[in-house]
Amino acid sequence: MADMFAALGSWNWLIFGFILMGLELLAPGVFMFWLGLAALLVGLLSFVIHPSWQIQILMFALSAAAAVPLWRRMARQNAGASQSNPFLNKRADALVGREFTLEKPIIDGAGTVRIDDTIWRVSGPDAPAGSRVKIVQADGASLTVAGV
Repeated sequence: MADMFAALGSWNWLIFGFILMGLELLAPGVFMFWLGLAALLVGLLSFVIHPSWQIQILMFALSAAAAVPLWRRMARQNAGASQSNPFLNKRADALVGREFTLEKPIIDGAGTVRIDDTIWRVSGPDAPAGSRVKIVQADGASLTVAGV
């Protein structure tokens, strides 16, 4: 076993790193990626400073352990980026409070309004086509309007 560790070289670490990253492609979870990155780092450093096998394993352990907080910080920053557009998957909610012109009249509580390239079903008090209405509530793909 000691001979195997003593034979650790730069190429072994690089191959090990690529194998771990390949495993990440097969079973994604962002865990093997960081271990693979740590192994690649040890392999690249081993080309430059030629450490003993004990130091190589220590460098791998430290870089793998340091990768966890790094990954958590990056994940937290990316989560903050998704908060910049809170209506990303809630397009109808983003319409509440805006005013539009009725495309088809509201008759018996149902009509349509064109918003950009989409025709939305609206409900509200009866109104003729061309009337200005304000979106007061969004429920899925159905909008509730009030006259302006």
